[in-house]
Amino acid sequence: MTDDVAVLGAGMHPWGKWGRGFVEYGTVAARAALADAGIDWRDVDSVVGADTVRGGYPGYVAGATFAKALGWQGARVTSVYAACASGAQAVSAARAQILAGLADVVLVVGADAAPKGFFRPAGGDRHDDPDWLRFRVLGATNPAYFGLYARRRMAVHGDTLEDFAQVKVKNAAAGALNPNARYRKTVTADEVAASAVVADPLRLLDICATSDGAAALVLCGMDFARKHGVRNPVRIRAVSTVTPTYPNTVLDLPDIATDSAAAVEPTGVTFRASIARTAYEEAGIGPEDLSLAEVYDLSTALELQWYEDLGLCGEGEAAKLLREGATAHGGRIPVNASGGLASFGEAVPAQAIAQVCELTWQLRGAAGARQVADARVGITANQGLFGHGSSVVAVR
Repeated sequence: MTDDVAVLGAGMHPWGKWGRGFVEYGTVAARAALADAGIDWRDVDSVVGADTVRGGYPGYVAGATFAKALGWQGARVTSVYAACASGAQAVSAARAQILAGLADVVLVVGADAAPKGFFRPAGGDRHDDPDWLRFRVLGATNPAYFGLYARRRMAVHGDTLEDFAQVKVKNAAAGALNPNARYRKTVTADEVAASAVVADPLRLLDICATSDGAAALVLCGMDFARKHGVRNPVRIRAVSTVTPTYPNTVLDLPDIATDSAAAVEPTGVTFRASIARTAYEEAGIGPEDLSLAEVYDLSTALELQWYEDLGLCGEGEAAKLLREGATAHGGRIPVNASGGLASFGEAVPAQAIAQVCELTWQLRGAAGARQVADARVGITANQGLFGHGSSVVAVR
């Protein structure tokens, strides 16, 4: 038995602010993925839904919600929630079902109808909820966290406002070529600098928006793919969903304290770096094998951090890598060829799935004007609140 599973189909509902329900978006993406796979909904053995918690009760049972919307046909169902890592957890669950022989074909769906403005906790007092605490005790909204992280990179590594702006310039250029992106307009560094300060030192154009959108994948076993006439599919080679390791000595919201290292030495690998390391080890590859990466650019500064966490460069060298053009279209290792969250915005349950959609199209050579030349290996990376790792390696 191979550990690979095939990506038979990929589909999306364009990102934006459409004013409709997440079920509609997810159904559109699911049907697009089924059409791309060339299979009928009745051929699906299992549905794994990435939960949309803010959507009310149906969001907590997202797998069944999408199965009902597509038409009950008896498929098994799974629903997962891992904040921004929900999509990767859904891919992991689907892959496990296929490799265990429980299903031949699994539909993975995530969709969201995001609120206006920054994300915030639901009402009520929850003193054991670190996300509730960081809002109520620290007043630390997501943009405040992004600003603090940017200040840390400036202080520790010497990154500049101009470096941050160039990340946005790069991603906006890619997003302008992506029909599913919400923002399809190039921007200049001067326009980034002139946008309103949100959380010093970050400007409005340094920070991603909240969006409506959806993404879906049809995954299957390699034997099913071959019987279906697909001899060389894009394959999921690894999925990393690791948690942090104690002692965790780098502040990372929503947790508002670090661990003491007085009794136990730190491992030397941060949580985010461990996410990628685990994916590389499972896939049997290293960063030198990558053709492209899709990373979680909640802010421009956080994208730079991912360069280092993925091993694309050494610690403190991310801005240098950016300035050299290595992470731009046509560079040595393009990052966020889709346009990233800078061009899409956050649709939480969908975004890790959308990253795999982009890898699929790139590895097929079907990404149009944003195509990365000779793409063979891609990695995704993001993280969910509360210690949810998220990385997927796809190959062809």
